[in-house]
Amino acid sequence: MSDAETLTTVGMIAGNGIYPETFAREARKSGVEVIVAAAFENETEPEINEIADEVEWFRVGQLGKMISFFKAHHVEKAVMVGQIAPKNLFDLRPDIRTLKLLGRVKERNAESLFGAIGEELAKDEIELISAITFLDDLLPGAGHVCGPKLSDRQEEDAAYGFRIAKETSRLDIGQTVVVKKGTVLAVEAFEGTNQAIERGGNLGKGEAMMVKVSKPDQDFRFDVPVVGPATIETAAEAGVNAIIVEAGCTLLLGKDDIFALCDIHGVSIAARTL
Repeated sequence: MSDAETLTTVGMIAGNGIYPETFAREARKSGVEVIVAAAFENETEPEINEIADEVEWFRVGQLGKMISFFKAHHVEKAVMVGQIAPKNLFDLRPDIRTLKLLGRVKERNAESLFGAIGEELAKDEIELISAITFLDDLLPGAGHVCGPKLSDRQEEDAAYGFRIAKETSRLDIGQTVVVKKGTVLAVEAFEGTNQAIERGGNLGKGEAMMVKVSKPDQDFRFDVPVVGPATIETAAEAGVNAIIVEAGCTLLLGKDDIFALCDIHGVSIAARTL
């Protein structure tokens, strides 16, 4: 974002996991003075009360109330950080503004719903900014990242899996695949990344590789590929011994813990491009 260096107040739409805490920490380093957080019941970690200056808790679907909260605290730019569990997107208890939004949306997937939320925020002069703002240091460049270096056979699987993942993401099926020796073992769909890792890892019997990419024309305002410590733990337990991410497009959240866990479990991480 061009004006990130001068941004002093930001609204944070905080989902689950460590993403909100990571964003808040990096935003403070970059000069953000006031963080106004919209938190969600059964999603956002309670620590949000310690890392944000203003916090209000909402149910998923209370869009009008959230916008009023941001307006009351003079928020002009907001960021979505952390996931909302997919099941909650299909179990909304919507307010009137959300009902009107849903009436316009033809496909109720995460991308269309969050895109429509961005449009609603814009109607009240609140700009939804990229969710990787302030987080450049957590986006690895191409090459070996941590853990053991890939073997020649793994490099071949990385290239193969990357091509397959790019195609499944283009078709809006999922952004993660699990492969082994030129065979697709699992493709992520609605169930999410961890479940795909578990299915593929069980079939790979200790030699599986996970590949995670961005979509074509990925909208980084609300959909950022992420690898965190829990990803490494899940991979190690499932027998996935290598993780390939797209260079410059995938956040490593909890980077120090990721590096330590990869050393402990012998899991490789590498970043690549097509």
